[in-house]
Amino acid sequence: MKPRFDKIHLKFKLNGKSYRRDDLKEVAYSLVKEGEAYERIAGDFMLDWLDDKDYIFVKTSGTTGKSKRIKIMKDAMVHSAIMTGDAFGLQPGDTALHCLPNHYISGKMMLVRAMILGLEVDLVAPTLQPDFDADKHYNFAAMIPLQLKHSLDNIDCIKTLIVGGAKVSKPLLEEVQLKSTTVYETYGMTETVSHIAIKPLNKTKNNAPTFKTLPGISISTDDRDCLVIQAPFINTDPIVTNDIVNIISKNEFELLGRYDHMINSGGVKVFPEQVESKLQDAIDQRFFITSEEDTDLGQKVIMIVEGDTSTIDKSVFSVLQKHEVPKAIYSIPKFFETETGKLQRQKILDVVFSMVN
Repeated sequence: MKPRFDKIHLKFKLNGKSYRRDDLKEVAYSLVKEGEAYERIAGDFMLDWLDDKDYIFVKTSGTTGKSKRIKIMKDAMVHSAIMTGDAFGLQPGDTALHCLPNHYISGKMMLVRAMILGLEVDLVAPTLQPDFDADKHYNFAAMIPLQLKHSLDNIDCIKTLIVGGAKVSKPLLEEVQLKSTTVYETYGMTETVSHIAIKPLNKTKNNAPTFKTLPGISISTDDRDCLVIQAPFINTDPIVTNDIVNIISKNEFELLGRYDHMINSGGVKVFPEQVESKLQDAIDQRFFITSEEDTDLGQKVIMIVEGDTSTIDKSVFSVLQKHEVPKAIYSIPKFFETETGKLQRQKILDVVFSMVN
């Protein structure tokens, strides 16, 4: 029988207990009324999922602008759950660790996967260092990079771990090479109902910078070279992104950077993400590359640093091409970020430019 959003898999368990649909409603009510903050949010979502409507509203992360609510069909979430289950070979009765915030699509989909695929899911607080039983075996889990960084000593109990929400740093990438857990970076957004492509971060001969799409996903580019996603079972219309990509094959692409981050400096295109990657090993502080208006160049490359700029030796820029070298360096005491660890670049820039202008 094809899974439906109004059915709960008989193998589903929440924190070690089995629940039928009506029982789960009572549990959700209890979580909303008496649970911790993260449990109340999970309870709210489960009540929305278990009502008679065929859709829910989901809040976007607000990485590139203000967070907004968008409408997502529950059937699309069911299809996404099945797609993930197929990609990672998840079976009814498999165990899953859920330590993501339930405000956003990533956390909501962990619960949907459990209810639809029949997983035994343990729900824990979505802290930067999730408190889970490292002596227990988990078939599947999802984390943001900061959670992975703080959980490296404990993740060997997890068979498959997906990481999303922010970029995985080179030092963290090196750390996961030593782990028995198979770790994947994911590509997706709220509009695609969680991830639509994955790439392995360890257990491969070459850690290629390419994502492979999940079954049923078609990709192309628009006239900006930005990724266009066709996923009829998720969204009947093509999903046009602001991510500039290099398409390798019909199901594989390399992520180059965001169109809204791209810098046109004197007619030369500069991708901040690529510059940041070159500098990452040489700079201990958090930073990012962006631009400001320039009379001669149109846009000039600048660097924004968290903390003191005096610790940055200009020699680190020797690895860059001439047009990539920052023409100015600005600082802010503390970066703003979303709950998933993504930098809120525009908010940071607003503060920086208000101080320098």
